[in-house]
Amino acid sequence: MSAERPLRHGRETDFHLIETMRREADGTVPRLELHLTRLSASATALGFACDIGKIATQLETIEAADHSLRVRLALWKDGSSDVEITPFVAVDTDTVWTLRLAAERLNSADPLLRHKTSHRAVYDSARAEFPRAEADEVLLLNQKGQLCEGTITTLFARVDDGPLVTPPLECGLLAGVLRAELIAQGLAREHVLTPEDAFSARELFVGNSLRGLVPARLDAKMRA
Repeated sequence: MSAERPLRHGRETDFHLIETMRREADGTVPRLELHLTRLSASATALGFACDIGKIATQLETIEAADHSLRVRLALWKDGSSDVEITPFVAVDTDTVWTLRLAAERLNSADPLLRHKTSHRAVYDSARAEFPRAEADEVLLLNQKGQLCEGTITTLFARVDDGPLVTPPLECGLLAGVLRAELIAQGLAREHVLTPEDAFSARELFVGNSLRGLVPARLDAKMRA
């Protein structure tokens, strides 16, 4: 079952921005520019000091490794930043994640949902609704009953012969980096999704920039 370890830091109770990336053994970071662009945009929107050049240099100084690394960057309002590095464990290629629907709801009017921050109480609450043995990921709906996202992933569905579809930001969800890349490449488009859409989809995926797309299925026990 899947798990993403929370950031551990002496100031972890302080509100901060987060970017989670994968550093390959060759030193490259997939979608790095998109991560930095999102961080800068969130910093501007939320009034954080942010020196992107300094942060980019900080990331470049990560010690080389012969394996992929999980890199978690935290930015505080005063512009200070920390990087936490742990080994990256990839999902097996034949893995299909089991998804469950949370009773916890998101409020689509909450402006913080579009930013990746340490304000994660609603996601932690949703994740806690199911043991990891029963759910690899937990999906949240908004107050209108529309699908939004997982606790650590973006939701994608194939509903026809066209691109994947993913919920619009207006539904109340994170502006994911993988999501942005797939939309820019024409491989995904925005479309409101309901739980029934997810059940009837030809294919279902969850994903983020760290792990990429992971095939998934919504547990049939959740179907009315």
